[in-house]
Amino acid sequence: MQSVSLNLSRAYQNFFEGRAKYPRFKSKHHRQSIQYPQKVKQVDETLKFPGKLGIVKAKIHRPLDGVIKTVTVSKCPSGKYYASVLMEYEGDYPATSNQGKVVGIDLGIKDFAITYDGDKVSKYPNPRHLSKYEKKLAVKQRIAARKNKGSNRRRKANKIVARVYEQVSNVRQDYLHKLSRKIVDNNQVVVVENLFVLGMVPFGNAKGERNHKLAKAISDTGWGTFVNFLGYKLERSGGKLIEINRWFPSSKVCSNCHYQISELPLDVRTWTSPSCGTHQDRDGNAAVNIRAEGIRMLSSSGTGEANANGEDVRPIRGRKSKMRQSSVRLEAHTDLTVQCG
Repeated sequence: MQSVSLNLSRAYQNFFEGRAKYPRFKSKHHRQSIQYPQKVKQVDETLKFPGKLGIVKAKIHRPLDGVIKTVTVSKCPSGKYYASVLMEYEGDYPATSNQGKVVGIDLGIKDFAITYDGDKVSKYPNPRHLSKYEKKLAVKQRIAARKNKGSNRRRKANKIVARVYEQVSNVRQDYLHKLSRKIVDNNQVVVVENLFVLGMVPFGNAKGERNHKLAKAISDTGWGTFVNFLGYKLERSGGKLIEINRWFPSSKVCSNCHYQISELPLDVRTWTSPSCGTHQDRDGNAAVNIRAEGIRMLSSSGTGEANANGEDVRPIRGRKSKMRQSSVRLEAHTDLTVQCG
């Protein structure tokens, strides 16, 4: 009840301050959760909750070696129960350092990530996880739609559909975790664009209907989750995440002579600079410019690390960029997930 009262108070405060919509009741068919802000203990391979719930068997996949603060028990639409344990540890993360390699990342749909670390351009393919499961998902959804509404068979069929969605989510997060870990292990400073994913989904016709084909492709990539993974992994390792302005013309500026073309449609993947004649790959050129903009921001912030590799800082073009001081984290550094049986 303490957590419910705090959550409700926070929801109304966000509404009156214009940060969120008016609080509304949530559907019972979606994710359900309950919070225990105190008195949760680990007893061998179980969790002991206060009140009538008592001892619950759990698959504890990480040691609970800190001070347990808040435990959130949630039920997914697929019928699985999870306990997310918020823990407190002594000590701080390593101090943020700008020493080391700087990498620029351009996020896209054809290739998920295009990176440039000062030596070479690397491309990481877009796995398109949802498209691999679309046929299976369509079959399960068709079976669920034919069941009578409110029946037990329909509930069981919907649970099977939820399991397919959960499988897609798990595969996507596994790919994002592995790729973000690889980038953080090899670089100290990561530069990305501050993308507004919702604003990137175009509208189809005059009625304002969205283009669902492109919307599905953008949503399936998980750009925002990937940036959050980079943020908290860099914070744990003492690195730095820099987000440049989303309006920065990274694709339109030649990385060799800094000439900026007026227009560059999405179907144009390569172009030649009218000034120096350099043939540019759209995504690779964007990654080079994003990295150069991040180095310029480091230089302007007074860190003195921008020209550590003897590179030139190109002139400012487009709208002014902004360096985020603290990374946005998807999960707190003390967060731990425990699957309950």
